[in-house]
Amino acid sequence: MSSIEFRRDLFADERDDTLKVIGKPHLRVDIIGHVTGRTRYFDDHLFDGMLHMRAVRSPHHHARIRGIDTSAAERMTGVIRIVRAADVPRNLNTLLSIIGFGRDDEPLISSTKVAYRGEPVLAIIATSESQARAACDAVRVDWEVLPHVLDVEEAIAPGAPSVQEAYPNNTFDYGPYDHQKLRFGDVQAGFRAAKHIVEATYQMSPIEQAPMETCGAIAAPETNDRYVCHTSTQALFFSLGTTAKILDISSARLHFIGGTVGGGFGGKVDSITEPMAVLGAMLTGRPVKFQWDREEEMQVGAPRGAERWVLKDGVAADGRILAREFTGYFDSGAYTRLSSYAVQKGTGHLPGPYTIPNVAANVYMVFTNRTPATAMRGFGVTGVDFAIECHMDRVAEVVGIDPIELRILNAYRDGDMKAHRRVAKNTALIECCQVVAGKADWSLRPEFLQASSLSGGGTPERAVIPETALDTEGKIGERRQGKVSMNGPSPRASRMLPAGTVHPQDARALVQNRDMVLEAGRVGHRTGAPRLAPEATAGSPPGLPPVVPRVAMPPAAAGVAPPAGSRQPPPIPPTPMAPLPPPSSAPYQPDEAFTRGVTRPGASRFLSGIRRR
Repeated sequence: MSSIEFRRDLFADERDDTLKVIGKPHLRVDIIGHVTGRTRYFDDHLFDGMLHMRAVRSPHHHARIRGIDTSAAERMTGVIRIVRAADVPRNLNTLLSIIGFGRDDEPLISSTKVAYRGEPVLAIIATSESQARAACDAVRVDWEVLPHVLDVEEAIAPGAPSVQEAYPNNTFDYGPYDHQKLRFGDVQAGFRAAKHIVEATYQMSPIEQAPMETCGAIAAPETNDRYVCHTSTQALFFSLGTTAKILDISSARLHFIGGTVGGGFGGKVDSITEPMAVLGAMLTGRPVKFQWDREEEMQVGAPRGAERWVLKDGVAADGRILAREFTGYFDSGAYTRLSSYAVQKGTGHLPGPYTIPNVAANVYMVFTNRTPATAMRGFGVTGVDFAIECHMDRVAEVVGIDPIELRILNAYRDGDMKAHRRVAKNTALIECCQVVAGKADWSLRPEFLQASSLSGGGTPERAVIPETALDTEGKIGERRQGKVSMNGPSPRASRMLPAGTVHPQDARALVQNRDMVLEAGRVGHRTGAPRLAPEATAGSPPGLPPVVPRVAMPPAAAGVAPPAGSRQPPPIPPTPMAPLPPPSSAPYQPDEAFTRGVTRPGASRFLSGIRRR
């Protein structure tokens, strides 16, 4: 039984995979709360004495901070605290650094230089939002405006201004290179054998997710030396880890509560508002709300990053694509955020769902003086998919072939070798094309109507890893020094990798942890199947030691004598435990609304209820 089938068996009563609800009215599980106005969002939590935080932001794309005068703001009514960069314990971060990917490059509050318009340089906490806004307007910043760059290709040209210090070449580092490489076969040989060469550039703009609920968080001290944070984040544990890192405190002191998100679409994955709100609560000892208004959401809310793709195809007379070359640019904006991951996802998607014997790609993550980019629906794949499918239509026009038949002709079939040296399986593009053509009354020739993803693939010429041309062009720093004359794949191969060669990192690895292998007999979840006896090892994955079931308790505790000569601690008699009180189905409510002094263990003493509509 495959892992997918096993999961279906586990969750058969929770998810209906028959898809019988398609095209029929079906109630969302959360719709009642939405239409009655009783769904709870982060801003519905009420706290006595809550303070409001606003940020002073840069009006420039790129500028040095020569000085900040807050004297007028400090004298204004309602101002409780001026929050400076020096108040941030670890004022440098990048989201993926908590999983060891990338260098910390973005300050929570900038102190010396800003790299995009809207970057925060100061925050003010006041008793009301209007007072915080007025105080921010009273702050005077002495700016030294610096040259900026907004185009990806201009940013990696020699002489371009450096956007930030962590990556002075304006490109993210992938190993020794300033871009992500993909090489499969020899694209230059494929171009020489082609009848047609089709090349085009495709540009996507940044896109703001525009959620109805803007990004925000409310943080408050709890009674047990912890801080509660109600947030609109889409990535609760990313936000928790990032906040703990930036504020240099144990994550055990943070109580993050997510709940319903009022629209996100990827734009609420970045963790910016949570560290600011918690920092405010730590500095003031009172609840602090930090939420963007609509103007901030549009200006500093991280959008889907702009992408530019240059595609070049070598095509045979019958429409078969013999070679495909990609040069891709992801506009990360001023800092890394999640764009480095988007590049890897985009490269991993190449060359699309098509069997192409020769593929080469250079994909760059480029820093510009734009708002830092982040995730949005189909993150890392949507843009390159748009470019690939537009290019397929262009190829069909040049060759003079039906565009759907062109896709069926070049589509992956089961058993084909992908450019990433993985065998294609569960392919279905051919069948999708046939269904679409049928529903659109689009006429296809009989041979394309009869084609199948289950046949024609895995043949000797389609299932092999070809001899591959490798190059070392584009090492870190060479482009900025003018040593690289082009941005696309090099026409000069430094060496040829013999056919069939698989890099050790590309080899299909066995499961490293036996606990990750789904076996009904060992797991016994819901099916009630007993665990396998130690001698029943026939189902062990090849290459792994025999599966041995876990021991539920030490032999001594189970009443079994330990082996002679072994040193075992004396058994510990079980301690009787008092029965737990039955769980309450009703959420906690204070005895009296808008009253200080909530005494529930761990609760914030400022908690005063929730909004009810």
